[in-house]
Amino acid sequence: MSKYVNLANVASGYAQRMNRLSNRIFGEVVRPTNKRSMRVVKMFSEKPVDKRPEIVEYYPRLRQSHVLMKHLRWYGLFRDEHQDFKEEYQRLRALRGKRVWVKGEARKADVKQLA
Repeated sequence: MSKYVNLANVASGYAQRMNRLSNRIFGEVVRPTNKRSMRVVKMFSEKPVDKRPEIVEYYPRLRQSHVLMKHLRWYGLFRDEHQDFKEEYQRLRALRGKRVWVKGEARKADVKQLA
């Protein structure tokens, strides 16, 4: 086996071509390069950022978990105090006769009636 290793180190033209072919086949750098160029080769050989699972799956699925919590709240298995507060506030406003303002609704008509 050491005979072939020694042949790879020989500076003959044939040995150089065989080394280049071997490097091409096994996905290595074909010609010897400096350290700075190897850094670029390493960057391009890595997986793209948008394909790496540790980057893509960092945050939980917020929409799905929100819908799940809504359903659990409807069934009475989860208590969302902030949503309870907002619903209670809306209920109290309705009792006082305050309307919920809808965007695009004419407010000038309300002002004219008061005057």
